[in-house]
Amino acid sequence: MINLELPKKLKASANQAHQVASQIFRPVSRKYDLAEHAYPVELDTMAAMIEGLADSGTQKIGGAAGGRNDEGGDTDLLANANGGNMSALLNALETSWGDVGLMLTIPYQGLGNAAIAAVATDEQLARFGKVWASMAITEPSFGSDSAAVTTTAVLDGDEWVLNGEKIFVTAGERSTHVVVWASVDKSLGRAAIKSFVVPRDAPGLSVARLEHKLGIKASDTAVLLLQDCRIPADNILGSPEVNVEKGFAGVMQTFDNTRPLVAAMAIGVARAALEELRTILTEAGVEISYDTPAMNQHAAAAEFLRMEADYESAYLLALRAAWMADNKKPNSLEASMSKAKAGRTGTDVTLKAVELAGTVGYSQRLLLEKWGRDSKILDIFEGTQQIQQLIVARRVLGKTSAELK
Repeated sequence: MINLELPKKLKASANQAHQVASQIFRPVSRKYDLAEHAYPVELDTMAAMIEGLADSGTQKIGGAAGGRNDEGGDTDLLANANGGNMSALLNALETSWGDVGLMLTIPYQGLGNAAIAAVATDEQLARFGKVWASMAITEPSFGSDSAAVTTTAVLDGDEWVLNGEKIFVTAGERSTHVVVWASVDKSLGRAAIKSFVVPRDAPGLSVARLEHKLGIKASDTAVLLLQDCRIPADNILGSPEVNVEKGFAGVMQTFDNTRPLVAAMAIGVARAALEELRTILTEAGVEISYDTPAMNQHAAAAEFLRMEADYESAYLLALRAAWMADNKKPNSLEASMSKAKAGRTGTDVTLKAVELAGTVGYSQRLLLEKWGRDSKILDIFEGTQQIQQLIVARRVLGKTSAELK
């Protein structure tokens, strides 16, 4: 029998995150949706608390993944664990239930932190373990094709010199560091793409502009310019050696940790919408029964049951991907499956909830319309729906990226 019960230590951590979402995020959610680019000062009080929890051994509240996903086979059953990745997933889910935009701008909990946790050396983990790191991958010339990076990194003595432009960098202005993807040798193709930790005050790094967006307006989304940007030579994450045989796998390993986290964000927003919709339907006299076939119930109740089933399946897929990461099991397939399912479910659930709620759903009286706008990005960043399905197809069919495009 498979036991899907969460350990007590994770329940306690998730409950803390839920309290943050309920007591801090929800009350100011509309405020910062209307005041785009305004820094949520309420989050400053959380920074010290989060650092204290981390120092005491309690899991983090935000979305930074807590462990590496080293390559390798199955581990002994006695060594199975629910660790940093699972805790980060549950906490991301709960805080996104409150407000996913605010969750993405929690100090010291950026997606770049997940990249550092995934591929950094022990020495780098000691140096960068407590920074606030955003992640800069996308460029004007490409979106989901991460192998098309044109930003360059050239070693000059004991420094790397970076040049390029990065767009759609979440928390790009507010973070203290940026994890930048760049090529150390374009002639070697995707194998030469590495990730670098760039301090925000590094010479040559600047913010060109902040984007105005459909959703997650509480989170700043920046365009960054790297113009002869110099950083120490040991700020390259992992090994500086280019392994052509291993190819792009090393740097792409980051996504095995972060994609389940983005899935959790979508699941959190979907759950918020489902809970709000259930309240609206109940007040309207629509009964939702688990004993009566959906076809024999009110059309709105049948739709609710369908969406709730999708939510549950997305949740279980995300749990599986995070558990595999914690137990050092290769999870690229499962990470993409969870991201694809959750991203699709999030947009479906939130927009259908707006529809079924009628005029109140489309107004700003509730947060439903905001959740509908917020959810769309969760089906796009960290790899679009189409990219995730392509990755899943390659894994299932045993095809390479050259064989199946």
